[in-house]
Amino acid sequence: MTDLRQTIEMPTTKTPVVVFGAGSIVTDAHLPAYRDLNVPVAGIFDPDLDKAQKVASDWGTSAFDTLEQAASQKDVVFDLAVPPAAIVELLEALPEGAIAVIQKPLGSDLDEASRIISVLRRKNIKAAVNFQLRFAPMSLALKDAIGKGLLGDVVDFDAWLALDTPWHLWAFLADLPRVEILLHSIHYLDFVRDLMGNPNGVHARSIGHPSSTVSNTRSSIMLDYGQSVRCNLSVNHNHGFGRKFQACEFRICGTKGAAYMKLGVNLDYPKGEPDELWLNTDGQWRQIDLVGNWFIEAFHGRFAQVQRFAAGLDDALDGSAEDAWHTMALVEAAYESSARPMHPIKEAPDA
Repeated sequence: MTDLRQTIEMPTTKTPVVVFGAGSIVTDAHLPAYRDLNVPVAGIFDPDLDKAQKVASDWGTSAFDTLEQAASQKDVVFDLAVPPAAIVELLEALPEGAIAVIQKPLGSDLDEASRIISVLRRKNIKAAVNFQLRFAPMSLALKDAIGKGLLGDVVDFDAWLALDTPWHLWAFLADLPRVEILLHSIHYLDFVRDLMGNPNGVHARSIGHPSSTVSNTRSSIMLDYGQSVRCNLSVNHNHGFGRKFQACEFRICGTKGAAYMKLGVNLDYPKGEPDELWLNTDGQWRQIDLVGNWFIEAFHGRFAQVQRFAAGLDDALDGSAEDAWHTMALVEAAYESSARPMHPIKEAPDA
């Protein structure tokens, strides 16, 4: 278990990136990851030119004055770190045959995701989506362990989250009808799909909390993988009773062994705690030494795989937009399930 894969190897030749967007995800994760990987940033564009210029100055690159100027760059990877509503417009501005990374989610709903796919196909743009949890060191190691048969056949997947998420950090969420599944648990659904493929169906309920103005912050999601696999996600972002019994963890059980994952970034967010991966393949639990955490090492993996594709080392994009559409379809099905009434319990007969 000491040689489990945890990273994506970078190519020798690195393709410069043009970044669209100058928000916190860019300054907190994208630009630090490119710096760590020694990927040159050709420039940044944001409709807020002052903001773009400040970020560019802070990170030693330049800011583009116009969208057209940024989109006309040649031999680059375009990083679309923008809200879902801006994706289609930016894709239309990119050159035919471009390579791009699109910030998750792939649109605000499945219809938007389908429109994005239509543009990508028409313009032959090869795009990956930044569902980066699947590239976290612990995620890559677990997938490698499963691929090597160390756990046998996976038969149980449990996600248990009891958090006190500081929703006030994202003021724009207050008016959104879809929050928890679309913007948070979507990572977990994508990760489950990466491990076990597409489920047959989903049963879900996503609701708010009396203490929060955010529309939905608690979800229960059950995925149907047939008669041999049980998959449940229990997500509560309003467990505000101190750290002691808070949790953000996965338990994955197979016919030969089991795994435990702790997703530390969500505990004491945004400071976070270290991730953990434990494997039990012989009756004993052993902790795997990790080379990093979900934030920001998962961005290393995501961007490194795009760089490998751009360099011609990988034939396909892992976590492509075409694949991400299925994650969006799962999210849509979860919301449709949540909107339907549950089966009523029969009332007692009259005396």
